[in-house]
Amino acid sequence: MSHSDNAIVAEELVKHFGDVRAVDGLDLVVPYGKVVGLLGPNGAGKTTTVRILATLLTPTSGRATVAGHEVTRHPDAVRRSIGLTGQYAAVDEYLTGRENLDMVGRLYHLPKNYVADRAQELLERFDLVEAADRPARTYSGGMRRRLDLSASLVGNPRILFLDEPTTGLDPRSRLQMWEVISDLVKEGTTVLLTTQYLEEADLLAEDIVVIDHGRVIAHGTSDVLKTSVGGDRLEIVVSPGSSLDDAVAALVGFSDGAATADPDTRRVTSPVSGGSTVLVDAVRALDTAGVKVDDLALRRPTLDDVFLSLTGHVAEEAPAEAPTSRGRGRKGA
Repeated sequence: MSHSDNAIVAEELVKHFGDVRAVDGLDLVVPYGKVVGLLGPNGAGKTTTVRILATLLTPTSGRATVAGHEVTRHPDAVRRSIGLTGQYAAVDEYLTGRENLDMVGRLYHLPKNYVADRAQELLERFDLVEAADRPARTYSGGMRRRLDLSASLVGNPRILFLDEPTTGLDPRSRLQMWEVISDLVKEGTTVLLTTQYLEEADLLAEDIVVIDHGRVIAHGTSDVLKTSVGGDRLEIVVSPGSSLDDAVAALVGFSDGAATADPDTRRVTSPVSGGSTVLVDAVRALDTAGVKVDDLALRRPTLDDVFLSLTGHVAEEAPAEAPTSRGRGRKGA
């Protein structure tokens, strides 16, 4: 594993909280200029991993380097290279947006003129100019998250940790955050993104690491992970009055594996190949068998399918991760 060519390298990271093994021998590599998604449910160890890499927690064992600096030996050097946005917007509600950015700049010990110019640049970039001189307590949730991300960029960090940056946002605000993150990556910022939103990882991450119970259980691009659980799936919703068994039997001739039927939803799912021609074959076979359907569709596997296949449960279901502070762990803090 080359440390010089990668922004982040973690090797056999372990972290205990009493009897809880929150991180359990985790390996991770994030190349410079890339966005890597750390995907897993609540309690999987994502936030603990980020807090170790950001020097906010000391690992029980293992080794990690960020921007070429070992996190336990040179934490100050690591902090000078990173920005961090946590799960909760950590802004001072009684300060204005501009004052929040100025405060962060002072914590970085940056020149006053630079901070003023940088704050204005970030306020414009994140569409916060009109609200810049209003107290942050008057901001919407999406505005607070944008201000929070702005604050993590005051020092122009090379590496950015985004720990579930869109948690709690409405769909419009989430889309805005995705656009901002995409732009940062295009400009060369290295991003480690943790999320439990599978769509978010699919859209933003060039490489995805799936963890569960503190361990890496899969690693690859979105397409590679989806391929690992099989090809296309034919989904049919059988009309009331028609037999599910007859529908399953009708699909045997061109299925790539055993079809499954859900009596509650009257849905039959069958692994298939052959592209859109399968739909024509399915309609003919079902018609010949006298099976009427309410819906018929061909779809690719999703990251939801990947996660369910790998873990046996959906992404939202998991024991709670060891508690962590809600405070910000910014570089230089």
